[in-house]
Amino acid sequence: MEALHVYRVNAVSTIPRSGVVTAEGIQPSITFSVPPEFQGVIGLWTPEHFFVAAAASCYVSTFSGISEISHFPYESLNLETEGVLEKFDGALQFTRIILRPVLKIASEELRERALRILEKAEKGCLIARSLKCRVELQPEIVVAQGTSSHEEKLAEVGMKV
Repeated sequence: MEALHVYRVNAVSTIPRSGVVTAEGIQPSITFSVPPEFQGVIGLWTPEHFFVAAAASCYVSTFSGISEISHFPYESLNLETEGVLEKFDGALQFTRIILRPVLKIASEELRERALRILEKAEKGCLIARSLKCRVELQPEIVVAQGTSSHEEKLAEVGMKV
């Protein structure tokens, strides 16, 4: 694998404190603004949300990849992620990213292995490793009360079979 990868994004200003971000070959474009608390437009993605979403999406995809390679079966993964913005040395910055994965597994026997893979995903996440702020993992593992079929899982997330 090549050692250098470049990802290009274009951001265009539309109105004060707002704009549109695009990347060639990727749809849709995303309209953004600074957060409302900084005089931005309510209801739009913010750079702060992008930052937290980068950590969240990286963790989920890293966990999924490690699980696939390890042949680790799991029922579902739901990740809530929180970015904490605080004044530090006189300036606002992210001081923590908190990852709260809830992993559903089929049996208690998988719990120890599940925790190892959750922790390995945090250490393996490229975005988390690249951040200046601390990343905290607060995992929860839930044992399913009975396995559901593939069709039921798809229905849970609103996909048609």
